[in-house]
Amino acid sequence: MHGQHDGSRRGGSPDAFSAQANEFARRLAASDPTRLAEAARATVNGLHALISALRPTPDEFRLAIDFLTEVGHYADARRQEWVLLADVLGVSSLIEDQNSPRPAGATPNTLAGPFYRADVPEMALGANISRDRKGEPMQVAGRVLDLDGRGIGGASVEVWHANADGLYENQEPDRQPEFNLRGNFRTDAQGRFKFLTIKPKGYSLPSDGPVGRFMAALGLCLERPAHMHFRVSAEGFETLTTHIFDRADAAIGRDAIFGVKPALLADFQTLQPNGGKRNHGLDLNLVLCPEGRGDAAILGGDSHVTD
Repeated sequence: MHGQHDGSRRGGSPDAFSAQANEFARRLAASDPTRLAEAARATVNGLHALISALRPTPDEFRLAIDFLTEVGHYADARRQEWVLLADVLGVSSLIEDQNSPRPAGATPNTLAGPFYRADVPEMALGANISRDRKGEPMQVAGRVLDLDGRGIGGASVEVWHANADGLYENQEPDRQPEFNLRGNFRTDAQGRFKFLTIKPKGYSLPSDGPVGRFMAALGLCLERPAHMHFRVSAEGFETLTTHIFDRADAAIGRDAIFGVKPALLADFQTLQPNGGKRNHGLDLNLVLCPEGRGDAAILGGDSHVTD
């Protein structure tokens, strides 16, 4: 067998796309089937199908190897260029969707992102999480609900977001106060929570490495629209990690990591000025899924984010 063929299926997997891929699969078949072997065969088949379709020259193949090598050189304890590559190719978001499904009516799960901190102290409802007060004030109020619309009291609501320059506190620890724009709240008996903050700004992912240059060569952006992160947990419910996006942000249709979902769009409303600054408001509901329901759920339907 040489090159591509009709792609018929044997044993639930597509046939190989080259003599080499076919021989690779034959050698794997001599050992006990494992998840690793299944992944290896699927990867080899996919690569050989791509090569059969594109027919790269040796020079093009060398460029691909050089790119992957450079990505590895940019990955260290403080920067993970491989994760960035997975993010901008939509792989990270796809894996999150597959592993954190939610039934209709529940707020969709998204990636937590690299800036989450688990050590933020609990704060009183209504507290201001803007510890440097830099930016346009914003009032946030919401409820944590179950699928039947009942409030969930005592739920933990963690929030974090970028500042008015699009930077997180742990990106510039020498310029922002500890825990700036981070909060940890407990809902009241009706599932309500509220806090004060400033309106976040969107930002761009790092563009100074091989992934940034790759995206520039493709003419694709690294922008992320303005958003807030929430992590909500309550006894008897699956933990929700999600974003709430500013519907009016110009980058809403080109989020670099594919996190935007229609159910996560909200209006960051402009209110009456406060102390000479523009003032903003956000009202939302976050709907949790009972433990075990997410495993059998099919993503879809509307979450209860209100504008």
